[in-house]
Amino acid sequence: MPTLIRLIIILLFLAGPVYGGMIALVTYVQPNPKETTIRIPQRDLLGGGEPTLPGRAPATDVAPTP
Repeated sequence: MPTLIRLIIILLFLAGPVYGGMIALVTYVQPNPKETTIRIPQRDLLGGGEPTLPGRAPATDVAPTP
């Protein structure tokens, strides 16, 4: 039993600096917000997200008119 208690105490002493480091990061580091732009290809917007395979017609969501 003393070995288990010794192991737990060692793990607590190792976890202390890690926890302190996390608190220090939260307290002292401020994130820099920046604007991001994600370009979406037009084929993904118009084709419903499915790429067209070579030799196949693109999928359409609109029913053909008779």
